Amino acid sequence: MSEPGGFSESFELTDVDRFTTGTVGEPGRRVFYLQATSGSTVVSVKCEKQQVAGLAEFLAGVLADLPPITDPPPAPELVEPVMAAWTAGTMAIGYDESADRIELRVEERIDTEGEETGDEGEATGARLHLSLTRAQVAAYIARAGQVVEAGRPPCGLCGHPKGPDHSCPRTNGHRPPA
Repeated sequence: MSEPGGFSESFELTDVDRFTTGTVGEPGRRVFYLQATSGSTVVSVKCEKQQVAGLAEFLAGVLADLPPITDPPPAPELVEPVMAAWTAGTMAIGYDESADRIELRVEERIDTEGEETGDEGEATGARLHLSLTRAQVAAYIARAGQVVEAGRPPCGLCGHPKGPDHSCPRTNGHRPPA
């Protein structure tokens, strides 16, 4: 949440104990989070399902180019209660070869309408910087797959999530498929 004055807090966690993803709520109404802990600091950032899946896919590609993980730890659950610091916008990934760490930077999504802007004409927001081990990244990838797949099953015709509000475009307005 924003601090007084409209600014959100930034976080720099170079000694991450846990890095995970998870949801709060029922399928169809889930809210997705990225979460990292370092000591007593717990940072949760609200994000979209596509961001969780896309980050996992990209990180899997990064790990494929590095020495394999022999025994990744189990995928951790979210630390509750989940309190979002802010909502994720853009993400960037790098690899620090000397430290054998994957660097993840997440920037806060900012609505630029009516906001003050920085020097480049873009709104400035909070940032989260994490320095992650390959094992933590492998655990995140496994957990992200579980979280994304745990949602509503896809429609067999269009691939969109099934549910009471699903109107399959492939049925052209007729009765939904059984």
